[in-house]
Amino acid sequence: MHILLIHQAFTTLNEAGGTRHHEIATHLIAKGHQVTIITSPISYLSGQKNARSSYKNQTVNDNLRIFRTYAYPVLHKSFFHRVINFISFMVSSLIKSLQVRQVDLVWGTSPPIFQAVSAWLVARLKRVPFLLEVRDLWPAFAIEMGVLQNPILIKLSLWLERFLYRHADLVVVNSPGYIEHVKDKGAKHIEMIPNGSDASMFNPQEKGLDLRKKYGFGNKFLAVYAGAHGISNDLPVILHAAQLLTKNTKIHFILVGDGKEKIALQQKAHEMQLTNLTFTDPVAKNQMADVLAAADACIAILKPLELYKTTYPNKVFDYMAASRPVLLMIDGVIRKVVEEAKCGLFVQPGNADDLAEKTVWLSQHLAKAREMGKAGRQSIIKNFNRSALADQFIGVFQELMKNG
Repeated sequence: MHILLIHQAFTTLNEAGGTRHHEIATHLIAKGHQVTIITSPISYLSGQKNARSSYKNQTVNDNLRIFRTYAYPVLHKSFFHRVINFISFMVSSLIKSLQVRQVDLVWGTSPPIFQAVSAWLVARLKRVPFLLEVRDLWPAFAIEMGVLQNPILIKLSLWLERFLYRHADLVVVNSPGYIEHVKDKGAKHIEMIPNGSDASMFNPQEKGLDLRKKYGFGNKFLAVYAGAHGISNDLPVILHAAQLLTKNTKIHFILVGDGKEKIALQQKAHEMQLTNLTFTDPVAKNQMADVLAAADACIAILKPLELYKTTYPNKVFDYMAASRPVLLMIDGVIRKVVEEAKCGLFVQPGNADDLAEKTVWLSQHLAKAREMGKAGRQSIIKNFNRSALADQFIGVFQELMKNG
C-alpha cells in the first residue's frame, strides 16, 4: 500500500525533535509498503530553517519520498505569525499532495490542526480513506494555556476540530487520556496506539563519558531534561530547583534542546547565577542515546494544568528505553505508566522544592535509581515497543482500506 502522510513537524532521525513518524515510516517500508511525506522546511522546534530546507523532492529510497513544501518562515514571533505559518503550509501541502499519484490512504496528524484540513481534502478528492491522528488536544491545550484567547478564533478552532473528528474515517489517539475528548467532539471510530520507543536505539550500559568530559561534569549526578523549551514545558521550575541545590556540589542539571523560551530561560539562569545548570544545543534523535547515557536521572515536566493529565509525552518513553529513572512532573495517565513500571518518582507538578528533594534522594540511592531504570526499559520492550506499535498502524491502515 502507498501511504501519504501530511505532517508539518515531521523530523528524521538525524534532526532534533520527535521522530515517531519517521520510525513508523521506516517500519512500513521494511514491510514492503510505500510512504510519501509532505512536510515543512521550517523546524517546528526552533522556528528556523533546518538542514533540509530545500523544496526539492528527497528520495530516501525507492519506497520513501519526502517533500518539503513552502511555509511562511516566521513561526515563533507571535501567535498571529504562527497561524500564518500553519495556513501557508496547509495550502502548499495541499497543492503538492494532489500531485502524488496512486495513494491508498491519507494520514493526517494534529497539531497543528490546519494540516489535517489538507489531508481530509486530499483524501476526499482522491477518494481514499482519511486517517486523523491526534497527538495532543488542540485547540483545548492552547485555550487552557492562554495562548488562544480571541473568542472568534476559539469558536472557529473548536468548529474545525469537530468537523475533522466527524469527517475522519478513523481517529487514532496516542494516549488513553484523549479518547473521551475526541469521542465527545464527534469522532465515530477511534483507535488508541500509544507513544513508545525503540529500545534498540539506546544502550543502557553506556555512561556518556564523552559528554561528561566535554562539559567537565566528572562523576556528578546529572539530572537531564531533553526536549522543547516552550511555555508549556514549565522549565523555570527546574531553574528554581537548581537554585535550591546550589550548595550541593554533587548534583548538576542539564537542559538539552531548543524552543521559543530558551533565550529567556538562559537569561534567567544567568541572573540567578546558577553554576549547577547547563544549557546545551538540541541534538538529533540518533545522537540522543549519547546524551541520555550521561544522565543519572531524566526529568519530564509540563505546567500543572488539568488537561495535561491526559498526555503521553514522547520523552518519557525514551527516558525509559535508555534505562534511566524518571523524575515525573506530570500527573495523570503517564503517571500510571511510570508507577506501574516502577521506573521513577512522581514529583508534584510546579513544585521546585519537591523536584530538588526527589533529585537528592535519587543521588543518594544510586542502586535504587539503576533498578528503576532497568524496570523502565523492560516496560518499553514489553508494552511500548515501537516496532510492535508500528505493526498496529499497519493493521489499522489495512482494515481502513478494506472497509473504505
